[in-house]
Amino acid sequence: MRILIFDPFHGAAGDMITGALLDCGADRDLVVQAMRSVVQEPGISEVSRCGIRAVKVDTHAAVTHRTLAEVMARLDAAAAIVPGPVLAMARRVFVRINNAEEQVHGIRTHFHEVGADDAIADVLGACVALHSLDVDGVAVLPIALGHGISTGSHGSFPVPAPATVAILKGSELATITGDEGELCTPTGAALLAEFSTIALADTGAGRILSSGYGAGSRDPQGIPNVIRAMIVETAGSGAGLPQDCVDVLETNVDDVTGELIAYAITRFMDAGARDASASPIIMKKGRPGYLIRVICAGDRSAAIAELMARELGTLGVRCFPAIHRFIADRVIEEVEVEISGERRKIPVKCGSIQGEIYMAKVEFDRASNWARELGMPVRDVIDVIERAARAGLKKP
Repeated sequence: MRILIFDPFHGAAGDMITGALLDCGADRDLVVQAMRSVVQEPGISEVSRCGIRAVKVDTHAAVTHRTLAEVMARLDAAAAIVPGPVLAMARRVFVRINNAEEQVHGIRTHFHEVGADDAIADVLGACVALHSLDVDGVAVLPIALGHGISTGSHGSFPVPAPATVAILKGSELATITGDEGELCTPTGAALLAEFSTIALADTGAGRILSSGYGAGSRDPQGIPNVIRAMIVETAGSGAGLPQDCVDVLETNVDDVTGELIAYAITRFMDAGARDASASPIIMKKGRPGYLIRVICAGDRSAAIAELMARELGTLGVRCFPAIHRFIADRVIEEVEVEISGERRKIPVKCGSIQGEIYMAKVEFDRASNWARELGMPVRDVIDVIERAARAGLKKP
């Protein structure tokens, strides 16, 4: 496995992360093209920070305050040149920032520093850079936060910034105090929280394939203001289940019939949901209700949330963004089966781990239709099909 390891020993900011990824081997042309969709030609140069050569990224953008919707629109403007999964990742980064800002300040109309064009360009550039490296996972060493007092658009605030704390407390990332000053910005925290997919302890032993340093704007004496990134090839073959990211959407309803819920779940699946379910719950004043939960890709969550509101009449949908999950490889196989002298090919969903089939599940409607024709119990037909599937697909 090729693992990317971030070492934010002197903090992290969006431009530093982008610089480190570029220095580590990310596709510079793709990154510049993506950033150019938000700002004018970004500057990329080599600088020295306490004797360490590092890559410095400058967006040359003016300070602009934007709403979350305006930030998302700026990201959408890059859709023609940026892959869908990268845009979805960038959107999730700003959802993390927005949720943190609302925790700290309440519902607000505008972002401040994190909604400026330079922050948007940094997030987009970092996501494109990570995507171009095509690594199997990302681990993050403890993040240096800094300490003391700093000044921003809200006035003076304690370091780390309250938004940075809010972002990191919802992640699995470890932190250390570090030197004085603001070392980790909200944008840097959100990017690292989004990128992180594995714990460092799970990477195992390996060898370093490449490394890179991204420089911050400040150049304090005696302190290298850089973040380091390393691509490491682990000694193992990557045992364990693959991972991906999904959004989890939830809402509670107490005035919807079972028929409407069943219809709504079908609509969610047709709209691209990975899974949808309804669980009985007890709501306020002892009223019975249902928890509706939908799992979907990040780039489908906004559309499916709107569909949930329309179909269920709910006034709000909770979104838990970028939930990492372990997934087995799966494929639909056509399995030839003979029952009572009749031979058919039936689709069977098969799950495998490291190439070995461990689960075979027949498509129920096909099995039940055949069971009616044969005059047999459907469970017997399912058993015959699934046993045939396991025998036919077993590794030689």
